[in-house]
Amino acid sequence: MSHTCTTGSWKPTAGKQDMFVAAWSELAAWAGGMPGAGTLRLARDTRDPERFVSFAAWDSIEAVRAWKSAPDFRARLARVLQHVAEFEPSELKVVATAEKEPET
Repeated sequence: MSHTCTTGSWKPTAGKQDMFVAAWSELAAWAGGMPGAGTLRLARDTRDPERFVSFAAWDSIEAVRAWKSAPDFRARLARVLQHVAEFEPSELKVVATAEKEPET
C-alpha cells in the first residue's frame, strides 16, 4: 500500500488541452520510472471539462522529494506548464484506505 500521494489540479490554456495531455503523459512516463513511484493517472473532470486532476501513489514522502529534486524535474515540469493557465499541486499522506471486500 502506498503511504503518500501527489495530486495536481490543472486548467490548461484554452485550445491547448491536447498538448497538455501529451506533455503530462511524457512527464508521467519519466516519473513512473523513479524509485518509489506507483501508478500515475490524469483524469478530466466530467462536470468541468476544462479541469484535469492528476494523482500518483508513492512509497514515501522521501520518494516524492527525490523525484522533485531530480536534475530534470524542473525542465520536464516546465514542458507541461507551458500549456497550463492554472496549476495547484499537493502532497498527501494516506490516513485511511477502503478496499473491495472479496465476493463469496
